[in-house]
Amino acid sequence: MQHAFKLGEAEHNVALARSRSAYCLYVGDAVLEIDLNTAADGRAWLTVGERHIEVVIATRGDEVFVHLDGEAHALRYRHPLDRLAAQGGGGTEDGIFAPMPGSIVSIAVAAGDTVTKGQTLLVMESMKMETTLIAPRDGVVAAIRYEKAQSFERDALLLSLEPL
Repeated sequence: MQHAFKLGEAEHNVALARSRSAYCLYVGDAVLEIDLNTAADGRAWLTVGERHIEVVIATRGDEVFVHLDGEAHALRYRHPLDRLAAQGGGGTEDGIFAPMPGSIVSIAVAAGDTVTKGQTLLVMESMKMETTLIAPRDGVVAAIRYEKAQSFERDALLLSLEPL
C-alpha cells in the first residue's frame, strides 16, 4: 500500500512490505531493508541494510519525530482523503471532518456565513465529552451536513468551507 509522508516541505510516496527477515521500504526506485527494534533498556535501533542506527522516536497524532545521526526530523502522515482533496483542486482545510463518532450539540454558523480562522463552527459530543471544532482558515461556510442532535461516524464530513 502506498503512503505519503511530508518531511519538511517535501512529500515522499513510500510503500512498506514484509520480507523474510525484516521489512522492505520502497521509496521511488529504491528498495531498503529496514527493521526497528527496542532494546531492554528502552533504546531504539533502526536497521537499514547493514547499518544499525540508534534513534529516538516520538509521536503526536499524525506527526512522527525522529532523532538520528545527530539530527531531528519531523514526518507527517498525509491521509489519502486529504491528498485526493488537494489533487481535486480543493484543500485539506475545505472540509471539517469528525475526529470521532458522536452527535452535534450546537452549530454556531449557517451556510453562507463568513468565518475567520479559529472561530467556533460547531460543538460535538462523543462519549459524554464535548469537542469544539473551529475554522482552520478564513472562508465562507458552503454547507452544514448535520443538524443539532444528529449522530455521525468518525471521519464524517460535518461542514465544508469555500475560499473568500
